[in-house]
Amino acid sequence: MQLFYNTTINEITENLIFDREESKHIIKVLRKKDGDILFVTNGLGFLFTTEIILASDSKCTVKIVSFEKAPTPKLHLHLAVAPTKMNDRYEWFLEKATEIGIQEITPIICDRSERKVINQERFDKIILSALKQSNELYLPKLNPAISFKEFILKKNEGLQLIAHCEETDKKTLKSVLEPNQNVTVLIGPEGDFSDKEIAMAKANKYIPVSLGGTRLRTETAAVVACHSVVFFNEEN
Repeated sequence: MQLFYNTTINEITENLIFDREESKHIIKVLRKKDGDILFVTNGLGFLFTTEIILASDSKCTVKIVSFEKAPTPKLHLHLAVAPTKMNDRYEWFLEKATEIGIQEITPIICDRSERKVINQERFDKIILSALKQSNELYLPKLNPAISFKEFILKKNEGLQLIAHCEETDKKTLKSVLEPNQNVTVLIGPEGDFSDKEIAMAKANKYIPVSLGGTRLRTETAAVVACHSVVFFNEEN
């Protein structure tokens, strides 16, 4: 199934006109014609089956034939991940986390962060592309980058975890998870969280956890955490 994305389509939409860029892609590149079926999502869990009624490369128009809604995710998984020095590594994380099934992402700027600015528009495009490629129907929310301290002082519902590399008392991620429980996980930069940040997180009821016996890159740790939480909830 090839999936298209449109923010304006909803349960009461009868006809939908794609913008010029998407229309050109549908008609010129994909060579779609009148009567062909297109599948569209609005990123809110809906899958719309539509039929082309005007195969124009400037305003391809479809009529909604039917729609269905995917089950609501069992939990809200929020990863707060420090931007990596190389942008392509963070983009890889965004892509894979979207494919696996994440609900929310916040880039956090830490004491040891080498990159302190993100390209929000590009990151949004990476997430949207991954959504369409993997046929996911819920578009993850990407928040603007904020400081570690700002994030820690925000109230996050459910289980709050911090994954770090320091040799201190830590629990395994699996041991603290419970089925269908909202989870927030902090992942630090290449140089890890500072002692001050770890202490601040613990003071705000974040539980230190380990993601395994090896030292992981930031983006790898984030994907491991994402997959572990999603897989745990599929099995329980």
